[in-house]
Amino acid sequence: MAKQPESNVLFELYEDGNNYMGLTQATLPNIAFLVQQISGAGMNGNIDVPIAGMLEAMELSLNFRSPTDAAKSLAAPKSHHLDLRVAAQYWDNVGAEYGIEADKYVMVTRPKAMNPGNIQPATPADTANTFSVVYYAGYKDGQKIWEVDPTNYICTVDGVDYFAPIRKALGK
Repeated sequence: MAKQPESNVLFELYEDGNNYMGLTQATLPNIAFLVQQISGAGMNGNIDVPIAGMLEAMELSLNFRSPTDAAKSLAAPKSHHLDLRVAAQYWDNVGAEYGIEADKYVMVTRPKAMNPGNIQPATPADTANTFSVVYYAGYKDGQKIWEVDPTNYICTVDGVDYFAPIRKALGK
């Protein structure tokens, strides 16, 4: 491997592609597949079988230092189109130098909760927003590496559309 990831240098959060949302920390959604446990005659135990393209609920967490205007506006009970733009540093093993590439995470979210945080002397409030994620795509240096959209039958990872045979079986 020529590129060795080293660190995220910086990231910014935007709503609707151009509204900068300020200083925050993000915990990205986990992509987990629904599973069925298989057991019965002919098996000496149980196995969990991931169901093709079927996804568990996804959640995004954003933490702000205080209940900022951005934290408050993202708590509005409506759809929020968010993108996190990341400058990621890597080491080029062949060229023996570092470089920067652009990572981006695009989500359509709906707020689940806002915790305004704590009040203590000389400390941040640690305001926390939690969102249900209904669409999620990840990009590395401009190339889409995944796109999952449970409401539109999309589950694409590394260029492979894993829901295509299911849509075909349904006549879509």
